[in-house]
Amino acid sequence: MEPDCMNPTRHCTGCQVKSPLFCFLTDEELLLVEKNRLTVEFRQGETIRKQGTSMTHVISLNAGYAKLYLEGVRKTSSILQIVKPTNFIGGPGLYLDQIHHVTVSALTDTTVRFIGLPVFKTIIDENKAFRDAFLAEISRNILAGYNRLLFLVQKQMPGRMADTLLYLFDEVYKSENIPLHLTKQDLAELSGMSKEGAIKVIREFQNEEIISLSDRVMSLHNRNKLLQISKVG
Repeated sequence: MEPDCMNPTRHCTGCQVKSPLFCFLTDEELLLVEKNRLTVEFRQGETIRKQGTSMTHVISLNAGYAKLYLEGVRKTSSILQIVKPTNFIGGPGLYLDQIHHVTVSALTDTTVRFIGLPVFKTIIDENKAFRDAFLAEISRNILAGYNRLLFLVQKQMPGRMADTLLYLFDEVYKSENIPLHLTKQDLAELSGMSKEGAIKVIREFQNEEIISLSDRVMSLHNRNKLLQISKVG
């Protein structure tokens, strides 16, 4: 089944900022989603969902950026993913225990759509094309998480930060000049190091003219050097 995203007559439907996965839904399913969704705007820094709370909805991020992270002991956190439009946020609790196992908070002002869990699961059960696309997206996110875990345990701090920056430039923002919504603490938590360590490595990258920071924008100047640091770890 080929997705039909560009048909402006399709309700929740004519919205061009919805997840591409919605393109696999029938008109009847889209209407069902529309009747069982809630749109909420969050300001920068607000918690969208909290680790350990009950999962009553599946989340679709329509605008803005968010961070998805694990909360550990002693108030430590590990950022697993930067969520961008138009990502779905589900999680393992969907079919296990209906519990959120990660926290999601807004990096920028965001617009989020909450879709009732019973409706979402009904559609997954009845629509094979949507189910396959949804599982493929989850699988890609899990694989990306495995790869990030691998570099965290195998690479030194410069290699970890290089991988983090390449992730931001190439996968999240797809630009060599990116708005720095993340704090240095966020960069540290993405790279598996202390804030002090992250600041030290970023300063080294600036001194080597690999990147520059200006007016909350990070620019990439030497991709080959960054790739080399990533490769040697």
